[in-house]
Amino acid sequence: MSSFMPFLTMAALGLLVVVLMLLLQPVARRVGLMDHPGGRKAHRRATPLVGGVAAFLVFLLSFQLFHVPYHYWLPLAWAGAVVFAVGLIDDIHDISPGTRFLAQIVAAMLVYYVGDVGLQSLGNLQDSGDIQLGILAVPFTVFCTLGVINATNMIDGLDGLAGGTLLIFFGIFYSLAVEEGFAQDAQVLLVLCATLAGFLLLNFRFRTGGSARVFMGDAGTLFFGLAAAWYLMRFTQEPYNIIRPITAVWIFGLPLMDTVTIMTRRVIAGRSPFAPDREHLHHLLRMLGFDVRSTVLSILGAGTLLASGGLYGEKYEVPEWIMFYGFLALFAAYFVGMHQAWKRINATQAIHGRRVRAGG
Repeated sequence: MSSFMPFLTMAALGLLVVVLMLLLQPVARRVGLMDHPGGRKAHRRATPLVGGVAAFLVFLLSFQLFHVPYHYWLPLAWAGAVVFAVGLIDDIHDISPGTRFLAQIVAAMLVYYVGDVGLQSLGNLQDSGDIQLGILAVPFTVFCTLGVINATNMIDGLDGLAGGTLLIFFGIFYSLAVEEGFAQDAQVLLVLCATLAGFLLLNFRFRTGGSARVFMGDAGTLFFGLAAAWYLMRFTQEPYNIIRPITAVWIFGLPLMDTVTIMTRRVIAGRSPFAPDREHLHHLLRMLGFDVRSTVLSILGAGTLLASGGLYGEKYEVPEWIMFYGFLALFAAYFVGMHQAWKRINATQAIHGRRVRAGG
């Protein structure tokens, strides 16, 4: 019977998230916690941004119910509350990027100094011994935390994409925690998986032509992004060392590659790296004729394949420097492929536009 307990727990917490999302929808309409269509947005009706709120509330409640020791989850909850609160305010009233980044930096410092989670080593990337960060540990921790948070936020562009990506990620880390016997971490990760599964029940397009009933919102993406950064660092550093740092990069590789590619293209074009656009991988697939569900499933499949490559290298002890340069090669191919694809699409649109004007 005990082997079924994780599944029963996950089902119960997921159901609780669904109930909370339904109850919060009228509240969201009254307080303006809505995502309205228009501009770059593809949805056709105002949608409540309650997924992240429900998930975070269940996250906090679950540990009181299961009596998980405070030191396993409270530092993550404190840091998560900072970015969650700022994200929630941003969902209702837009705030400046500077304020968002300040909150993320504060959260990263809480992760390092209160949670005792941070980057101390990058691993043996040059086949000459582990690269120890020393006094650079704090800035690297902040950089990593902000990078993962914003990569998570940027993939939240289609129904089911952010939730599905995060569910796969936390599911992998849950399996690692169970395999290594870290029961309390496994319980925290199970809660994260359960809240995401519940959210996806109202966010994923299970049928063609359907649409999401709720969105995660910045409150959700910032919190889950912080939690992802927490475990990427926690499980790759002392005293855990469940996986090597480069393996963690592979597991979260696709969101990282897409985010760095997009930001680099914006800078090359003379725009702010944080300026919104429609040039992500999911936008490209939509331009090529994929429907929303096919686009999401294709990206989830590609991300899972990349994560599997990292886990394969971990299991068979492929040297870290080979995994490092292998990832750089994949990233270079991704960057060039995306750049060439958008270059051709833009050229085709320009030609079509000239023809339309000439015909008019």
